[in-house]
Amino acid sequence: MRKLVYYVAVSIDGYIAGPGGEFDFYPVADDMAAWFNTEYPETVPAHIRAQSGIDAPNKRFDTLVMGRGTYQPALDIGITSPYAHLRQYVVSTSIPEIADPGVELVSGDPVGLVRRLKEEDGMDIWLCGGGKLAGSLLPEIDEMIVKSYPVVAGSGIPAFSGEFRPTLFTPAQRRSFSNGAYVTWYDRV
Repeated sequence: MRKLVYYVAVSIDGYIAGPGGEFDFYPVADDMAAWFNTEYPETVPAHIRAQSGIDAPNKRFDTLVMGRGTYQPALDIGITSPYAHLRQYVVSTSIPEIADPGVELVSGDPVGLVRRLKEEDGMDIWLCGGGKLAGSLLPEIDEMIVKSYPVVAGSGIPAFSGEFRPTLFTPAQRRSFSNGAYVTWYDRV
């Protein structure tokens, strides 16, 4: 069965983005960027892949689930299909419609969507964000890949938002980079 994987960057104080959706405060290093471009090329947006010369097949994910807050920055710059190399689902009750046939709007139950996707054949499903969506999908998250950056955001969008629901994961692997960041893989217990 396919897994739902929350692949996310987070600050020391648990934020995935600033109050306005900012994420440019994370200190990225060349070794880290090169590693991610090689190991998870499908997580690089299509327009950046082209600019960076990334022409690699999907290695881990073939489907992406994101909330409106994650989708909106692409719309703001005129991109309606930010991950054209993946099946894209946007979970939102505030977007009336999506004009791009490569992106499916889901205005209903995200848990039902993920359960249906897990039953299909294919690669794993990337939960791209945001915190509210991650909170609602916590019971369905099988694995987390957490990029932990050595920065305090102070406020913003938390990695998980929603009800109090302690859920145990166990660290499976960890890798460090020159900028002081770590990537930790966690499996659901």
